[in-house]
Amino acid sequence: MTIVPRTVAIGSLSVGNHLPLVLLAGPCVLEGSTFHELREFALATASTIRDIARRVGMPLIYKASFDKANRTSATGYRGPGLEEGLRILEVVKQELALPVVTDIHAPEQAQAIAEVADIMQTPAFLCRQTDLIQAAARTGRPLNIKKGQFLAPQDMARVVSKAEAAGNDRVMVCERGYAFGYGDLVVDMRSLVIMGSNGTPVVFDATHSVQRPGGLGGSSGGERRFVAPLARAAVAVGVAAIFLETHPDPDQAPCDGPNMVPFASLEALLAQLKRLDDEQKNASDHSL
Repeated sequence: MTIVPRTVAIGSLSVGNHLPLVLLAGPCVLEGSTFHELREFALATASTIRDIARRVGMPLIYKASFDKANRTSATGYRGPGLEEGLRILEVVKQELALPVVTDIHAPEQAQAIAEVADIMQTPAFLCRQTDLIQAAARTGRPLNIKKGQFLAPQDMARVVSKAEAAGNDRVMVCERGYAFGYGDLVVDMRSLVIMGSNGTPVVFDATHSVQRPGGLGGSSGGERRFVAPLARAAVAVGVAAIFLETHPDPDQAPCDGPNMVPFASLEALLAQLKRLDDEQKNASDHSL
């Protein structure tokens, strides 16, 4: 069966399984206790990742969350919140001319987020929340819908159809691992093929896929050493984009540090992925 690949336009970028790999990258969450600290953290991380991506030749969409609503513990750091977080992301857009992606956690946030974010991302735990999916879809913004850790890849077609029923076909789907017993995830690379079987652009989340939910007791752990091999495998299968969280010093990050790629390792990893992507998509027979 011939698959007609879909393309999602994000500003001047085009994202599709048949097109050059796009990078969605940034820290887990905006960090800082004052507006000045938040602003400086966002600009510093975004400019560093932008420069690395430019050297590698990979288009970048900057990622940072304004709120991490699904913390393991009530004491976990959540971020600056909706209003201040969106102000910071707007600064990144204006000063660095980068598109941005951030999470939506509730339907009532949709319109405010759509005024700033170039892509609206729905967290994996919330992929079955019809009101949330359709509120995000009705804004007309491109969506990156993460597949739940509990969901079969073929079931994402019905999630996508919810967005389409709300009038939005600018949808990407994201693999981030499947629950493997208690406190662990496993990635089935067949999911990438299944989710892309109708041409929908597929994103691989290379860092949340190595998470160990609740693995540190009051917070999630992770195994950073598996980020690179899983990312290479996904790109070899063929995907539209790689999502990864990265940080200047992950071990000091307030959340998801064990999963994040240190800035010092980022360029070498992206260069590998770029080479694999070029080879895979230049071949006459690619999988997605």
